[in-house]
Amino acid sequence: MNWIEAITNYVPCCRQEESDKEVILKFLDKFDDVLTRDNKLAHMTSSAFVVNKKRDKVLMIHHNIYNTWSWTGGHADGEENLLKTSLKELNEETGIKSFRILNENMVSLDILPVFGHMKNGEFISPHLHFNAAYLVEADETEQLISKPDENSGAMWIDVDEIGMRSNEEHMKKIYCKILSKIK
Repeated sequence: MNWIEAITNYVPCCRQEESDKEVILKFLDKFDDVLTRDNKLAHMTSSAFVVNKKRDKVLMIHHNIYNTWSWTGGHADGEENLLKTSLKELNEETGIKSFRILNENMVSLDILPVFGHMKNGEFISPHLHFNAAYLVEADETEQLISKPDENSGAMWIDVDEIGMRSNEEHMKKIYCKILSKIK
């Protein structure tokens, strides 16, 4: 299934997802460069929400730009397979090689605000990420690495501690939404 069909066929779980899906589809109808960062207003990203076998821990990275613990993920950069993007980012940002995809369909579809920031000496203007998230299981004993240009660490966090580790209120709601889907 192509990425636009995947978004079109996604069944929202709440009003936030219904609204975000509607906005994303309208945007896709008007712009043809949403898979790349060439679109400075909004572009596609993909994340992996990674849980352990017991589902009591989530793998997160300490994001350098936002100075908070967050899920793994990144820009599609032209890749139409958003699941593939999420898995590539998972490996690059944590070193995880062994994982199990729990569902090949999105677990969450969200519009995420990105505030203006400096990256590699360049100012990145505020924009939106149209994010497709996927549910993945990994072994919490596998050795983790960091990706110093993006994060300062990766670790397993108890699901009850996500709210204390993340300082992004809008992301806490998304993490809770996903956790409620897997319980």
